[in-house]
Amino acid sequence: MQEKILRKLFLGFIQIHILHHARKEPFYGAWMIEELMEHGYNMSPGTLYPLLHNMESSGLLEKEEKLIEGKIRKYYNITELGNEILEEALIKAYELFKEIKE
Repeated sequence: MQEKILRKLFLGFIQIHILHHARKEPFYGAWMIEELMEHGYNMSPGTLYPLLHNMESSGLLEKEEKLIEGKIRKYYNITELGNEILEEALIKAYELFKEIKE
């Protein structure tokens, strides 16, 4: 029960993390799984890829397919809407951090 609640709570943090990296440079899913693991998020492909697809459907990310070593790899990049949402999320996250830090 506790893990389910935390997972739901951290989903927003994960999406902010994804948008942050998509703004820096395009990324592919396996790289993002490793990146999130470095920050304590245990994401499986079965969890990450539906999240990426949802963010793409919402207009936050765009996908580009590239042929890498004979395989198609999907790279995700932030959209203009994704940038706007990320900026607003960063403001709200900073406000929250200041409040709970006290």
